[in-house]
This record gives sequence, structure tokens and C-alpha cells, in this order.
Amino acid sequence: MFDILVWAGAGLSVTGLAGLVWCILRVASARRQNLSDDELRAAVQAVLPYNLGALALSVLGLMMVILGISLG
Repeated sequence: MFDILVWAGAGLSVTGLAGLVWCILRVASARRQNLSDDELRAAVQAVLPYNLGALALSVLGLMMVILGISLG
């Protein structure tokens, strides 16, 4: 039963990691466009909520993995 918790947590962590990679790629592409400081700051601020959400998803998944391992 706890195997499901471990694998679901691993899936959430991988999804969060993919979200973090997406955020990195978005900011890197904005930096390559040679935007002004204000435009670059606006681009980074637009990605920030997604970055925090992906980080939270990854942490939640890792907590589920640890919980499943320790209970199983």
C-alpha cells in the first residue's frame, strides 16, 4: 500500500522538477533576447509564481516519498 505513496510522490517530484526546468528555460530565453532591465525584471517576475509552485510540488512529492518509505 505504501508503494503507491512512494511512486505518487516520485511522480510529483519529477513533475515539479520539470516545472523548474521550464522556469529556467523561460528566464534563459528572456536573457538571450537582450531585453532592458525593466523588461527582464518583468519576465522574471512573471515566471516567479510558477517557479515557487514547481518547487512546492517537488517538496511535497519528496515528503510523500519519505513518508511512504518510513511507514512501509
